[in-house]
Amino acid sequence: MTSKEKKVTYTIANSYSTLNELTENTKRVWIVFHGIGHLSTYFLRYFNELPSEENYIVAPQAQSKYYLNNSYTHVGACWLTKNNTKEGIDNVLHYIDTVYKNEEIPEHCELIVLGFSQGVSIAARWVAKRKINCKHLVLYAGSLPQELTQSDFSHLETNRSKVTYVLGDQDPYLSAERISLETIKIENVFQGKANKLYFKGGHDVKKEIINAL
Repeated sequence: MTSKEKKVTYTIANSYSTLNELTENTKRVWIVFHGIGHLSTYFLRYFNELPSEENYIVAPQAQSKYYLNNSYTHVGACWLTKNNTKEGIDNVLHYIDTVYKNEEIPEHCELIVLGFSQGVSIAARWVAKRKINCKHLVLYAGSLPQELTQSDFSHLETNRSKVTYVLGDQDPYLSAERISLETIKIENVFQGKANKLYFKGGHDVKKEIINAL
């Protein structure tokens, strides 16, 4: 008997969440990518202290949802796994492109792209592969994908975009060795121009840091 894995292409629907209203008074639009186990609607709560008239937040939703525990009550989501990663990346990027197009962000608005935890890999890939001219790229408690290099982000330097790497000093998911390697990669990819922001805490989003960005 012979086992084969085949592939089909089909159209699916997926949600995303927003906070506040996009108006002529909006100064900044945030596109924020949640971490593994999160849902976009709950991830928005970390941004609810930003001035509502000036900030509009868009939170894409990872497509792969699952139950977080054996009680089958709480649902989380995951952006990618090691299985069929390339196809997964393509699917995710096409989805984000559609969200971005659907929002029709005005030219006068500054664009901030933020990724938290696993969302860092999605935020970085989208900005790099789609050459997104964001005003500020925030990499929060996550790892930069290994395949990305300095040339992938050259458009950010041309546009004088700001890059910030945020990390808690007690993050249980990032060992001292991994932090060292990640810091070196950040330094190399962004040529020493990324701002490094360390805080006292673990693997969590701090509202005070979000508010200060």
